Amino acid sequence: MTGKQVNVLLVEDDEVDVMLIQRAFKDAKVGNPFIVAGDGMEALEKLRDSDTVPRPYLILLDINMPRMNGHEFLEEIRQDEDLKDSIVFVLTTSKADEDKFKAYQKNIAGYLVKDNVGEGFLDAVKLLDSYWRIVEFP
Repeated sequence: MTGKQVNVLLVEDDEVDVMLIQRAFKDAKVGNPFIVAGDGMEALEKLRDSDTVPRPYLILLDINMPRMNGHEFLEEIRQDEDLKDSIVFVLTTSKADEDKFKAYQKNIAGYLVKDNVGEGFLDAVKLLDSYWRIVEFP
């Protein structure tokens, strides 16, 4: 690992889901710093302010949000020279193949479904923890 702690930008509009996701990370004893944005527009603002979301970071992105949804957000960051290399995992309730296909076309690192609660979701959190412990970040 790079020796730096990876920041997590959670882009999620549902406050209950935010609390559940943060609790799952805590239960898995994953202590990475969390920054929360309520939609894609807020996430872009935070990412463009490097003091708010310092590198290295990883983005957990919901698909279904107001103002700017996850697909629109992915479109924006992939066209932005400073953000196009962002590592994004989609974390959503959508199981629709169309959503998966669109997201993978924008070079996401993985697609995780939120309704896999309990052990399945805890396994997903542990996967993310292992990911940023093993993968080298610039």
